[in-house]
Amino acid sequence: MKHLFLIATLVIVVAACNLSSKLKSSNNSNSSSSSESTTSGGEQVERANPTAAQTAAIANGQEVKWDQQGITWTMPANWNKQDVRTETLSYGGGGAFLSGNISTMDPSFPTDVSIKAMYESAKTSQKMGKYDEVKWLEIDGLRGIQFRESKPEMADDIRRLEWQAYRKYAGQSQLVTLILSTNGASFAKHQDELYGILYSMKILH
Repeated sequence: MKHLFLIATLVIVVAACNLSSKLKSSNNSNSSSSSESTTSGGEQVERANPTAAQTAAIANGQEVKWDQQGITWTMPANWNKQDVRTETLSYGGGGAFLSGNISTMDPSFPTDVSIKAMYESAKTSQKMGKYDEVKWLEIDGLRGIQFRESKPEMADDIRRLEWQAYRKYAGQSQLVTLILSTNGASFAKHQDELYGILYSMKILH
């Protein structure tokens, strides 16, 4: 009788362990799906999810609005406006910069084909060493491409973090290009604030 009791107990324990394992697997799967999706070609699309350091780099910062384009960022308090127009914007501080550009496309322009071609071109450039990071990145619900230039040969040369995406806005088809940059020697120092600014973006589309 004791043996039967022990066997029954072991069966219950094993079943409980299996259930726990399945629940953990399900939770991990849900967590992964909340931060990634896929393109029609099957590539992974990340969603902007700043690290603690990137969030801290823009903490207590200022809200900057590009009113003509319905785009907003959080920038460090020491960043200042350099030039803001309907289709171009530039801000900077401490030797780091954000440049924004809007290109209006013909309504018949094949944006899906174009963005995929841009991604493939960037991946080819990555293999050649121009970029050290290329990925699909969704910011505020808008899917685009993020690519980062490799460390430049000369410390004073510019190193860029760039994001591009197509959107429909104000009845237009637009290519949105954002470039965050500093010189090669200072990139590591400014990297968290550059990513923090980019990932803080709110964009109408």
